[in-house]
Amino acid sequence: MKKKSIIMRVLTVIALCLVLSATGVDAAYTPDMSNGADNFYKSDKVTVQKVTFKNQYNMKVAGNLFIPKGLNQKTKNPAIIVGHPMGAVKEQSANLYATKMAEQGFVTLSLDLSFWGESEGQPRNAVSPDIYAEDFSAAVNFLGTQPFVDRDRIGVIGICGSGSFAISAAKIDPHMKAIATVSMYDMGTANRNGLKHSQTLEQRKKILEEAAEQRYVEFTGGKTKYTSGTVHELNENSTAIEREFYDFYRTPRGEFTPKGSSPELTTHPTLTSNVKFMNFYPFADIETISPRPMLFITGENAHSREFSEDAYKLAAEPKELYIVPGAGHVDLYDRVNLIPFDKLTSFFKENLKKK
Repeated sequence: MKKKSIIMRVLTVIALCLVLSATGVDAAYTPDMSNGADNFYKSDKVTVQKVTFKNQYNMKVAGNLFIPKGLNQKTKNPAIIVGHPMGAVKEQSANLYATKMAEQGFVTLSLDLSFWGESEGQPRNAVSPDIYAEDFSAAVNFLGTQPFVDRDRIGVIGICGSGSFAISAAKIDPHMKAIATVSMYDMGTANRNGLKHSQTLEQRKKILEEAAEQRYVEFTGGKTKYTSGTVHELNENSTAIEREFYDFYRTPRGEFTPKGSSPELTTHPTLTSNVKFMNFYPFADIETISPRPMLFITGENAHSREFSEDAYKLAAEPKELYIVPGAGHVDLYDRVNLIPFDKLTSFFKENLKKK
């Protein structure tokens, strides 16, 4: 009996290792779950419903609609759209924010940007900042046509890359009444210049040349090439930023592979489309969003802090830059003890209140 028990334990361990291997998770790596990391948080205070709606390009956008239990659906209520980090899906960070804000009484909607997750768009993992921004406006239309949502009280939270997409959308969509970004990446500047302007013009031109040559490969039926995203393994030469993203995207802390994708492809945009970010200037004319309020949240130690600071300098009043002490970039994806949900709640309650 004892021998049989040992065999069963061995088989269980082998099965677990196979599962972890199949999901791209390093079984030997222990993720950092400090400060309340809880990406897959669920609440018994809200109901969740899968929804879909079309953007202006007739593409299906998928989302999760969160409704506070006990919400008076016979009245018009404020609502918030939550966009996920670039290369992620709604199950990574966006659902957490949407759940927490729904607990505060807001109707919330997390969405998969086009080409990612459950939303339509071919090829998969394609970059199109204009369509990403359109998805936010389509989400406004979806929420604004719900009988229990006040279309004049809809706000937006953009996490990481979605911060720049939300700003791009808000510049031309006045129905976004209050805009908050968290750990924002300006995806245009990041791809043109690198972090802290570390990328030279020659390096940029080399990337553009590689993408242009790859277009010929794919145009003639060759294999799609992917770029950037999160590394799949760590070694002694891995950078602090690579380790930061790996800890979230490649471990049970935040790993999620959408149906139809694979762990090898998650977070990686296509090379030939990723260069479109070099034509993306979300902060140009950001001051025209005023007098709608903007809140820029970033970590004290975030490698992306420069983007929130740049946006804050360029934006017109009312605006606020909120620095989270001791927090890095990815910390604000899921560490609920660091994420300033109280600040987000007060910002939206003040700026989405009934007039």
